[in-house]
This record gives sequence, C-alpha cells and structure tokens, in this order.
Amino acid sequence: MGFTIEDMLTVSRDRYKMKIEAGSGGWANSISWLMMLEDITITHNFRGKELAVTTGLGFQSEEKLMKLAEQLVKTHASGLLINTGKYILSLPESLCKYCNENDLPLLTVPWDVILADMIKDLSVRIFLQSDTDEQISNALIHAIEDPQAREIYSKHLLPHFDVDGTFQIILLYGEGLDTMDTVERRRLSYRMQVYLSNITHNAHFFYYDSSFVLMVNDVEPEYVRDVLDRFYLNLHRRMPGTKIVVGVSDLVTDISRLRTAYRRAQEALHMALDFGKDRQYFDQMGIYRLLYSISDRELLQSFCEDMLHPLLEYDREHDALYLETLERYLKNDGSIRAVSEEMYTHRNTVLYRMNNIRNLLGVQLDTQEEKTRYLMACLIHHMSLRDVSEDSAL
Repeated sequence: MGFTIEDMLTVSRDRYKMKIEAGSGGWANSISWLMMLEDITITHNFRGKELAVTTGLGFQSEEKLMKLAEQLVKTHASGLLINTGKYILSLPESLCKYCNENDLPLLTVPWDVILADMIKDLSVRIFLQSDTDEQISNALIHAIEDPQAREIYSKHLLPHFDVDGTFQIILLYGEGLDTMDTVERRRLSYRMQVYLSNITHNAHFFYYDSSFVLMVNDVEPEYVRDVLDRFYLNLHRRMPGTKIVVGVSDLVTDISRLRTAYRRAQEALHMALDFGKDRQYFDQMGIYRLLYSISDRELLQSFCEDMLHPLLEYDREHDALYLETLERYLKNDGSIRAVSEEMYTHRNTVLYRMNNIRNLLGVQLDTQEEKTRYLMACLIHHMSLRDVSEDSAL
C-alpha cells in the first residue's frame, strides 16, 4: 500500500538515525509526499498522506506543536517528522500522548542530518513506489477481468504477493464516487488508506468500477475484521457524516480466483446497501449467498411477485402487515407465540391474520415445500434486485 512509515524507518534508521517516538499504531500509513514546513498555514492545502517535516523553528512552544499535530490529524497526514537538537530539544509528553491516541506517527532525526538530502532520497523512493503501485493495480484489475490470463498478470504480481496463497477482497463504497473528479477521489482515497491502519505490503488499495478495492493476501479473516473495526472508528471520529459501506468476500486460494472473491465482495456490498448496514461479510450472509449470486434479477423478481402478489396488494390497500406476519411465522417455524412476541401483537390477532393470509394465497402452508418457497420469496422481497450489469463492468 505505497511507501509506508515502516518502509521509511527501514531505510532511514541507520542512514538518517531516524526514530519513532510515538504514534506507532500508524506504522502502516503510506506517504504521498514529504512537506517541509515551519508554519501551520501550508497544512490547509494537505490532501492526505503527506508527511510533515519541520526543524521546529516555527513550533518551539508546546502549544504550537500541539496545534500542528491536531491539524495533521484533521488533514489526514501520514505523520510528523521533527529535526531535533536546535529549536526543539525534547518532545513534550502531551504531544507524544496525543500522537499515540490518534495513531499519528511522531518521528525524529538529529540536527546533524541534512534534511535536503534526506527529503530528496525519500521522495525518489515514494515516486518509484507510486509507479510500482500503478503496475500492481493494473495487474490486479487484469486478474479480475481475465482470470485465464494468469501467466501474464502473475509476472507483475509475483514479486509482491504469494500468488498461490489466499486472497480476500474488501469493497469500500461511497455514494457519488464514480462522479467525483480524479483529484477529489484521490483525496478521499488517501484518507481511506490512512484509516486502514495496521495493514501494509500484504495488501493493495486501488479504485475500480465505482468502489475502492482493498485486496489482502495471506491475511487471516479475523485480522481483516479488526482492521475494519478500527477503520470505522477512525472514520466516525475524523470524518463524521461520511457514509462508507463495505462488502467483504470470503477467502479464496490462488490469484486466478480473484474474480470470484471480487464477485462475492460485490454481493456482500449489495446486501449491506439493501439492508442499511455499514458492512457485510460474505460468509455471514446465510441463504443470501445463493440469492445474491443469481445474476438473473428478472427471474428473482418474477418469482417474488408470483408468490407474494396477493399479500403485497392487500398491504398496500389496507396498510396492513400481512407480509411481515407471514415472514415472521415462517422464520419461527409456525410459532404463533413467537410471532406475537416479536410484533407486540395479541396471539388472536396473529391467528386471524394467518387465516386471512392462507385464504389470500390459496395455500395451507402445511408442507415443508410450501413453507420453503414462501420464505424464499419473503427473503427476495428484501433485495433491491438492481440489475448487476448496472453495478459491474464485468
């Protein structure tokens, strides 16, 4: 996921005597650029993922350093690097505490390091990694669109991933992503990547087909869940009001099955959108794993209407709850008591409704086959039944 804080420390620990003093929770933050600053004003132009570098000339008081750190968190920066030894001799405890609380990496290099040389060196590395990332994104898209061309796209991915290992796809969708201009979408992309903390070179983040895509390789599903939990905490804390819906595939093995993982992530995303959830995991979709995998939406729609039309019409005309009553009855294996408790309705009312429902449908619901068919129709009714061709170019 780009040139990260961890990468920078690896190449700079000996060469530039670089240390991380606080905010180690952001070790996987990727860096878009190094920005030299001695005044807080320039941070208002940050787009996300910038690493702020300062000698401390303009931030010699604890108050000014705290304001700088707060602004960097607000603008989704990757971290703060301070050239210590002249203007700033020691780091305030309050600054370290704040960086730890917000996973903002706080790094130092000693005064004898020539910042110009360091910035030039690291900027070249960032540029080269950016070019590599573009090649990786194109290869992953190739794998999704043309699984049979494994020999071609694997050549580009083999140096970076275990192409024979496990893969999982996470789709992050926000309304209007496909209508944003490139700069605006890239800015949001940078913020998303900062929030996806603690995941780095065994993953790759890119934009494709109206969603941001996070591909992870040889990562345990439990770890992915932890990453997404932390992502939503960061999102709600630092971008309140921004709605991002996530769909997560199950694990597949071998890069040639990346398309399968992508499809399943799409199906999970569709279910999350239909049911008003912020995220949905494919392996927790139950019977909906089958229903959302059916590409013939017209078939599902006609099946649902054929089975439930009398109840849908009755509910519309009488503002009744017959469809909900039927679904709860079927899900509770015909228990009138359970339906009564769930709907806060007297059992005699439920009995009356069920008698009318049987008459409207012309069935007794006394065989397992009948119950299964009507339960399936009720489940399909909750689906938006959007045409999958509208959501995917595949």
